[in-house]
Amino acid sequence: MVRSSEFRTIYESGVRMTSRYFAAFCLAQPGEATASRFGFTVPRALGRSVARNRIKRRLREAVRTQIDSLPLNWAIVFNPRRAVLDASFEDLCREVGRLFARCKQS
Repeated sequence: MVRSSEFRTIYESGVRMTSRYFAAFCLAQPGEATASRFGFTVPRALGRSVARNRIKRRLREAVRTQIDSLPLNWAIVFNPRRAVLDASFEDLCREVGRLFARCKQS
């Protein structure tokens, strides 16, 4: 996702789910089966650009490893929390997997 209007729609209409490492807004997209889409918003409070970009890279990779457990047509925006800076990659993958399971249930 790139456009702010897409992010705004997900924030306003999506379901907020939280974990220890991030808050996520999930929205099922009606219509034809398409690949799920993901967005990442990392606030400046989490560090300089190097730290923020590292957080995004780690979250993207965690999503990539867990994507098979998520059905098609979802739009999810991740808002990391400060705890993500100290999280191991395995913990991130586990939390993303839990989020995807909760998305399927809702």
